Amino acid sequence: MTETFPRRRFLAAWLWTTVLLVSLMVVVGGATRLTGSGLSITEWRPVTGAIPPIGEAAWATEFAKYRESPQYRLQNEGMSLGDFQFIYWWEWGHRQLGRLIGLVFAGGLAIAALTRRVSLREGFALFGMGLLLGTQGLVGWIMVASGLQPGMTAVAPVKLTLHLGFALLFLSSLLVFLAYLGRFGRDRAALTPGLRAGAYALLAGSLAQILLGGLVAGSRAGFGYNTWPDMDGGFAPPLFVLFSVKPWWENFVDNVALVQLNHRLGAYLLLAGAVLYAIAVTRARLSPGATGRAHALMALMLAQAGLGIAALLMAVPLELGLAHQFGAVLVLGLAVVNASLAWIAARRPRKAAGFSPAAQPAE
Repeated sequence: MTETFPRRRFLAAWLWTTVLLVSLMVVVGGATRLTGSGLSITEWRPVTGAIPPIGEAAWATEFAKYRESPQYRLQNEGMSLGDFQFIYWWEWGHRQLGRLIGLVFAGGLAIAALTRRVSLREGFALFGMGLLLGTQGLVGWIMVASGLQPGMTAVAPVKLTLHLGFALLFLSSLLVFLAYLGRFGRDRAALTPGLRAGAYALLAGSLAQILLGGLVAGSRAGFGYNTWPDMDGGFAPPLFVLFSVKPWWENFVDNVALVQLNHRLGAYLLLAGAVLYAIAVTRARLSPGATGRAHALMALMLAQAGLGIAALLMAVPLELGLAHQFGAVLVLGLAVVNASLAWIAARRPRKAAGFSPAAQPAE
């Protein structure tokens, strides 16, 4: 980055706004899932769908469409119009937030390009991020469509996890770009190759653990085995329970016992890794910023583990479920920033060592 492309403050404000909206979207998506609202709107109308039902006739039409769905016939038969409106508004709000994110990102990108606030390379990177966002929306409809198939009362767990995964990748790309802009500062010294590998491993582990959580949400595995640290009286259920579904590989996405066990094991490994990483970075004494982030990551993961245990023991009440999901966003966000700054410091150690606010591009 050089002075050739000034006025970077707009970029930071735009990207931060998108980060906040996407973070809210992940939480609202979790609420949509926990309230069973995701299949209440049975059509995908990207433009006209922004207008909600107005008047009794419009509501009756929407309710009639829902009554034709397998979820209504198999799970919610006899639902009142008032109950339908409750789940409809959750899903409508979820989709509206998605539309808002798309408009904010596309609008900001257009302004940035037309006013030459980004270089050509940066513009291509941001355009690629926009494609990622669009793909996430498309996967969202594919996910909903899977739940409207005959015999289905919920969306397919794998497709729900893919939908979540694309959202997290887009969120991560926003934070990486903000790190590139210098909005999180710079480390004074580069980490050793081993510690950088640890930062990257924590990022990969955080993402993998959230995706395992997506499978838990998709299969509703959190509503069973509501004890801790045991599962059904032992560390894990017997093998014949864990692999009761045929073919065997479907157990990893459809068997609530194995899905929940994998999420638990992932949490144990990730938490242990965060503690070891924090100890190693502290002993290295290379960068105060890196040390602070390592400690914050460890603290966040401890809090997230506590929220997960509480949500499990209480059979996932809405408030704890959403807090646990938001905690996951915070953990991933910090892991992305930590890994990004470690990578930047290793790539440009001299500039990182001499970093000062004055070295940043003009606002």
